[in-house]
Amino acid sequence: MTTSTTEQLRDDRAAVDKAISLLAAFDHRSHTGIGVSELARRAQLSKSTAFRVLALLERNDVVERVGTAYRLGSRLHRLGQAAYTQENERVRDLLLPYLTDLYESTHHTVHLAVIQGTEVVYLAKLYGHRSVAAPSRIGGRLPAHATGVGKAMLAYEVGSATRAATPPLAALTPWTITDAAHLQRELTEIRRSGIAHDRQESRIGVTCLAAPILDRRGRPLAALSVAAPAGHLNVSALEPRLRRTCTAAAQALARNGARALAQHRDSSGS
Repeated sequence: MTTSTTEQLRDDRAAVDKAISLLAAFDHRSHTGIGVSELARRAQLSKSTAFRVLALLERNDVVERVGTAYRLGSRLHRLGQAAYTQENERVRDLLLPYLTDLYESTHHTVHLAVIQGTEVVYLAKLYGHRSVAAPSRIGGRLPAHATGVGKAMLAYEVGSATRAATPPLAALTPWTITDAAHLQRELTEIRRSGIAHDRQESRIGVTCLAAPILDRRGRPLAALSVAAPAGHLNVSALEPRLRRTCTAAAQALARNGARALAQHRDSSGS
């Protein structure tokens, strides 16, 4: 390898490193855009270097300009969504038998969801015998703090819980928890009991019980929930059943790829 080739490789690697540093400088609140000076500071680059690399990323739709600021672009979102969708399908396929068992033992509407940042993504939903106007839909997202499945996972995920408890907390109903201290108290109780409640917090007239599916280190991989019209859940009977189902699902994941799922969970910023 010639000296010029070696130098070119070194320059190329440096350029890639700078681009990655800038992309890593965007956070979960970056949808409104971040200025060049702030991005340069976070990435530990000079402003001129940051501007030059951002211009290259913009030409390739990796970032986009919003006035004088920048945010992540459409190409990066498409790549991330493709990877996340593929792994979600694997989670759904592994856990669908346990969701089905929960449905058959309750005949209520049941959900399987995962957490992504401060939102939950619904991977599967089986409709119960009683009509319930839950706001969930397969592939849909809701704020984690306003749902049973979301709180079940936030209780065991410190990073996401911290972000989710950062004001302002969106109110979906008058009963949605919008006070950060109140939310933290509830998450503490969920860690104690292993069960999360949605008390008409995501939709008026709908209640829900949820429990997390944890990996061997106690981190949430997914959550299951049972939903019904307010006043129609037998909580004392459902809680132990839900715990048993989630424990069995966790054991199945431990045998069938929990390590890969956990690695993906880390890389997706959950």
